[in-house]
Amino acid sequence: MIVLDANIVIRAVLGRRVRQLIDTYAAQGIRFFAPDVVFDDAEKYLPALLSKRGKPLTDLPASLQCMRTLSSR
Repeated sequence: MIVLDANIVIRAVLGRRVRQLIDTYAAQGIRFFAPDVVFDDAEKYLPALLSKRGKPLTDLPASLQCMRTLSSR
């Protein structure tokens, strides 16, 4: 089991590479865990980071929910 912190969750939402790595290893049976506080931090910091990059906030809840699903398997 690999424990994810807020920085990894944020990187997975913002970019492709971390998300691809998580998907690849999850498909190989590696389990991931992220405590609720990780998602609280990600929800706190991601809106500012997304707006700074000029990306819409509309996909944020779905992206975080997808990461929650991966970390609870």
